[in-house]
Amino acid sequence: MRALFPGSFDPVTQGHLDVLRRAALLFDEVVVCVMFNPDKTGRLPVTERLDRLRAAAADLGNVTVDSHTGGLLVDYCGRAGIDVVIRGVRGVRDLDHEMPMARMNHELAGVETFFVAADPALAHISSTLVTAMSRHDLVPKDGSGQLLPAGGGGGEGS
Repeated sequence: MRALFPGSFDPVTQGHLDVLRRAALLFDEVVVCVMFNPDKTGRLPVTERLDRLRAAAADLGNVTVDSHTGGLLVDYCGRAGIDVVIRGVRGVRDLDHEMPMARMNHELAGVETFFVAADPALAHISSTLVTAMSRHDLVPKDGSGQLLPAGGGGGEGS
């Protein structure tokens, strides 16, 4: 079974990588996909996000990396033959945000959503937080810290 792990990944974090690794154990193939979110201002170019995801997932043989920056998530799923979407949730706030989208994806295209609870040790990490911290040089550029995967770099254009 194929699954889609969508997100803005701006930048990819250890939390993203944790969800991706766990999903890769459960599904035959996981497509991690950079999506366009109209509610977020993109900080890193899509090509850089894709490169960072490929580097972070290099040791996961059943993971592929792609992007879809125009159209709905269900459009991508239909075109790629994917029936399951993976979403990491850090807490109730994330779940409250994700549930209406999960319901709509199911109504529109029969796409199921598989929620993966964040590792409590990583639940405080978000791309927005990492970017804010990197602006104050609090995130190692080489990814040696606990927020980003190795080679993940800091925030904007690093």
